[in-house]
Amino acid sequence: MASDVLFASSNFNRYDGDVTLPAKFRRMIGAMGLEGRVRGKYTVIKMHVGRDIGFTTIHPMFVKILIDRLKEYGAKVFVSDQQTEGARARGYTREFFECPVVEACGVMGRYYYTKEVSFKGFKHVDIAGHIHDAEFMIDLSHAKGHGSCGFGGACKNIAMGCVTDRTRREIHGLEGGLVWDGGLCTRCEQCIAGCNHNANSFVSDKYFVDYHNCTLCGHCVKVCPTGAVRLDSDSYDDFQRGMALCTKTVLDALGPGNAYYINFLLNITALCDCWGLSTPSLVPDIGILASDDIVAVERASIDAIRFENLLPNGVPVGWEMGETGHLFERLHGKNPYIQLDMLERAGLGTQNYKISEFEGCGGVAAF
Repeated sequence: MASDVLFASSNFNRYDGDVTLPAKFRRMIGAMGLEGRVRGKYTVIKMHVGRDIGFTTIHPMFVKILIDRLKEYGAKVFVSDQQTEGARARGYTREFFECPVVEACGVMGRYYYTKEVSFKGFKHVDIAGHIHDAEFMIDLSHAKGHGSCGFGGACKNIAMGCVTDRTRREIHGLEGGLVWDGGLCTRCEQCIAGCNHNANSFVSDKYFVDYHNCTLCGHCVKVCPTGAVRLDSDSYDDFQRGMALCTKTVLDALGPGNAYYINFLLNITALCDCWGLSTPSLVPDIGILASDDIVAVERASIDAIRFENLLPNGVPVGWEMGETGHLFERLHGKNPYIQLDMLERAGLGTQNYKISEFEGCGGVAAF
């Protein structure tokens, strides 16, 4: 049986604010059936607030529209991310939102609940305390590429953003460890500049990784111009299996029916927002997708992002892409549908979906 996925298109048919995406989103929220589900509940909006000089995260106007509607429904709303140090630079503030913006694991990163799992080196899902204790979660995700799994959306927003660095490190560890080839290294230090965790350095002219801080995110691998830093394994399937297992564990802790998923298919860039930089869009803006079914909304999102719509300046000049597969697979070498297979097997939903453009949304589906 197909799951319903709501769709608000970025297309418009006249110069009228009522047919632009913020107005459509306001109406779209009314079609989500959230009022009775969030009334009187502590409701967390889990989103990625971005880092450094990145500017293509979800625009704060959309977040404020969602917050205001949830408040009208009687929800006790707060916004959270794994870290919030970059929030203010992008306008995600308590003053504008008129609700708290909090570190998911608390100020010191020590507030979490551990659930034990067993998948190779992945043993601990440390669920962020403010996520675990919430009574309802809106998984508000910016759809984009991801170097480790091809696509980052609702699943990535939970698996990488609702947990501690230890859990993130164990999931990234499924890809393999870091290996340095001194013969290829030019000591340009792009790997150090590209690390968000101050986990690498050169000590006595040798590359050193502090695995206490390292999350094995692969940023250093991606930016190295000579291939001197690499992962010692290409187990990208295992990374996506780990993300799906982590996502299921977090959702199980929240309880059935206590989460809703909204994916923004705007400013769809090649890299995850955790890189702290923004590049041109890979494809034109598509719109907003939303569903009770995380698998369906992720499948619809990936299906909508098509190679045929590629904007060439979204790819680095001279970059060689693969010749087959999804756009993200051609770009990053990873099949983005694997995580959906894993989520589906875990009983979290179905890849069979039906797009619903509700009355007043306007536009035509782009897929």
